[in-house]
Amino acid sequence: MTRPTREHAPGTQRLALPAIEPTVRTALRSPAMLRTEVLAGLVVALALIPEAISFSIIAGVDPRVGLFASFTMAVSIAFLGGRPAMISAATGAVALVIAPVAENYGMDYFIATVLLAGVFQVVLGLSGVARLMRFIPRSVMVGFVNALAILIFLAQIPHMIDVPWLVYPMILVGIAVIVGFPRITTVIPAPLVAIVALTGFTVLAALTVPNVGDEGELPDSLPSLLIPDVPLELHTLKVIAPYALAMALVGLLESLLTAKLVDDITDTHSNKTREAWGQGAANVITGFFGGMGGCAMIGQTMINVKASGARTRISTFLAGTFLLILVVGFGDVVAVIPMAALVAVMVMVAVGTFDWHSIQPATLRRMPKSETLVMLSTVAVTVASHNLAIGVVVGVLVAMTLFARRVAHLTETHRQVVDDEHGKPTAVYRVTGELFFASSNDLYTQFEYAEDPDLVVIDLTDSHIWDASTVASLDAITTKYQRKGKSVEIIGLNDSSAERHRRLTGQLATH
Repeated sequence: MTRPTREHAPGTQRLALPAIEPTVRTALRSPAMLRTEVLAGLVVALALIPEAISFSIIAGVDPRVGLFASFTMAVSIAFLGGRPAMISAATGAVALVIAPVAENYGMDYFIATVLLAGVFQVVLGLSGVARLMRFIPRSVMVGFVNALAILIFLAQIPHMIDVPWLVYPMILVGIAVIVGFPRITTVIPAPLVAIVALTGFTVLAALTVPNVGDEGELPDSLPSLLIPDVPLELHTLKVIAPYALAMALVGLLESLLTAKLVDDITDTHSNKTREAWGQGAANVITGFFGGMGGCAMIGQTMINVKASGARTRISTFLAGTFLLILVVGFGDVVAVIPMAALVAVMVMVAVGTFDWHSIQPATLRRMPKSETLVMLSTVAVTVASHNLAIGVVVGVLVAMTLFARRVAHLTETHRQVVDDEHGKPTAVYRVTGELFFASSNDLYTQFEYAEDPDLVVIDLTDSHIWDASTVASLDAITTKYQRKGKSVEIIGLNDSSAERHRRLTGQLATH
């Protein structure tokens, strides 16, 4: 059955419609697509293992806590999430936020924090926090992507320091396989080929190089239900609530930004509200199984979507399932995978993630300096703090400040002295532009208080009053004229401005 096409009149512009996203049912009916999903899930699972162990160490907990969290997060979000093919698991950002709880209060409080963070995320998701994504500018998104790529690369540096010299040629061979193998065939993901080939070579040649087993002990049993043993009292809430709220906000921000990034890559839409509360539900499930919680993993999502070509929830579900099978059932095999293979995969993910077009000289020349400053601020703060959430918040604040400064400069005041119908001179000030805190603060200085005649008219036909600061400035202007025995009339207010001015005038402090 052919898909109907839309007729367009000659000379009309064809609308760019988002691509139709493959469903689980579509993938199950297509052997080629199903193979892509299965192999992508396997590659992601292999990449998740050392990451989860590393994040467990950061959080100060047993490696099993991070591994089990990655399993439960991936499997749960495959059903609950709003962005198909996105990978959620234990992450470094979450580990950094809640690490002090494990150190100062113990594992029971640690798990209770994860559970409360999940509850916060569900509440925030259902209250529509995902809609705030519209306030994140493109320049912040570009900075977010570039900072992510830099952080992914920097995370590989420790695996390339104080290691046997054989590690370096193995990394280069892995990169060469990832770059070159797709030219031969795309049936099998190139990262998987690189991991299998380097592992086989390491085993057959009996090489002594760092491997996954060196990162930490792998579990030998399945996760079990865990109820944290903490007193249900206000003191417990005071201890865990600040960490839980921080974890919830960091996790939501990273997850929603990652979802938007995947939307752009796949040219499809996702349900951000569902993703937000789905992350919370997944964290609650993870907490009850003794996991450290998590959020969307950008690096692994790029492996899944960009490097391996996965598009459905199947790959996400299988990533978690394969991870559990590999670490519990085939731990001895997984332990011998050389870290060089995984480093090669992540280096190429970093290279593919970075927006190289954004730093080309031609792009920088065309781009407004304020946009470039926002992008660089996001990158610099993110890389310095190793926290994507902090970098994005700073980037948004810089963008807001520069936008307010730019808009404030578009406000102008024009003075003209005319005679009214009775022949009396009148000073008419015509104000154009948007009036808010950044522009209205200078409005007070734009009037000739001493030279103006007894009647002054302020015409706001081409303006709009946005906030109380503007009303306070207009009150201050009126008060200063009245002290000189002159009267002021404000005209031209639109309905919204008139209502705001009527409600606030005389109620605010003036100069």
